[in-house]
Formats: sequence, structure tokens, C-alpha cells
Amino acid sequence: MNAVHDLPCSSLATRVSSRTRAWTSSSVTTPGMAQVTTSHFVKFDSVFDRPLDSVYNEGGIDQYRMCEWGIMKRAVEANTQGLRGRKIVALGASMSKFASSSPATRSTTSRDAEKQPIAVTPNNGSDFTTLKMMEGFLAQEHVNRTNAGSMLKRLEAVRDGKVAAASVMEPWISVAQKWGLRILIESHSTRSEAAGDDLDGPTLKKMFRAQARAVELIEKDPTPFIHYFIRETGGC
Repeated sequence: MNAVHDLPCSSLATRVSSRTRAWTSSSVTTPGMAQVTTSHFVKFDSVFDRPLDSVYNEGGIDQYRMCEWGIMKRAVEANTQGLRGRKIVALGASMSKFASSSPATRSTTSRDAEKQPIAVTPNNGSDFTTLKMMEGFLAQEHVNRTNAGSMLKRLEAVRDGKVAAASVMEPWISVAQKWGLRILIESHSTRSEAAGDDLDGPTLKKMFRAQARAVELIEKDPTPFIHYFIRETGGC
């Protein structure tokens, strides 16, 4: 889905899987809003109309990760809509989200974004985290979330003055700073993992142990894994 969410799993293919054969799995890459190559467009009025959810609902994958609120929303609404069930099996690493503004908008504080369009991914981490960040300064009816497409597209929209701000995560925070955009506010969102009922406890245990080993390797030396972030942004 994106480099931050998936780094422990991605690194398994680089290091851990060559040393530990405690479990066998395969990864599926679906278009996400963080990927520079994506052309997918997500709507506010649809929770499941996106590649990741479609692949899961059709049985193409058995486990996936997303922001905590996104996972919870889908777990509840999947049951009410008669879709494939999903159980929340883990909370993972936190990821940074923020709203950025270009100097042209003259937004220097969160209050300056009152009723101004803030680009997010509907019904996902950037959407819910934006509400969490901005509602500390503005009433919800004054927080104007909008959709400008992928993280690249929304930063371009900020740069071009089409929106006042955008909510993104790393590595797009670094891209925004590289472009000279200003950070208005920063917060964190917790990653959760969901799995189908047919994925049993012992298998999940092996998966999480392998991911824990991957995190240890990343903490010791992140250099071998930087290419995942570069690939996600296309070197912007």
C-alpha cells in the first residue's frame, strides 16, 4: 500500500526471508495514494471502491495493513454490507501525517486553514488524522477536506494554489519540504492489520515474529531499505 506501512514486510523479501523459513507468504502490490505511479482516484462516498479492498474481498489476499481508523471502519462496514469479514489482528508502527501549505497561501497556523480546502485520501489515514489535527483548532464544520488524487497530485495542488493544504505521510513529507512547502501541523496515526477468519493464530504468530525481526534489522541499519521510499516517490 505504501512504503511506511509495508516496510517491515518489504524488508522480509530483502533480508529476513533468506535466513528464516518459519513461514511462506507472497506479497501483492495494489495501487495506493502514496505511489507516484498511481492513477486511481478515491471518492468520499465509497469505502470499498479501491484496489486493496477489492482484492481482499475477492480472496486475492488474506491479510493487509492500513491506518487504525481505516481498518476499524472497514471491519464494521464490511459486516453490514455482507462483504468478506475481517478481524483486527494487530496494531503496528506509527506513521507521521501532516498538513502542508505553500508560501503563496500565507497559511502559517492551523486556524488559517479555516474553511479552506485540505487535500486528503477519503476514508483513510490522512482523512481521519486531518480531522484529529484540525479539530483542536477548528470546529468540524470548518474543516474542509477535499480530494486531489494521489499524494503527488495533492502536493502539486498545494504548490499551484488549487488547495490550501494537503495531508501526507513520509516519504512525501520530505518531498514537500524539498519543494519549499511549510508544515502547518504534524500528528501520528497508528497502523493496524486485518486478516480473514481463515488465517489462523499460529500462522499470524509466525508472520508477526518475522516482521519483528525485520524491524530489528531496519533499526540497526535502514540504508538497504531506502530504495523503497525512493521508488515510491519516483525521486521527486
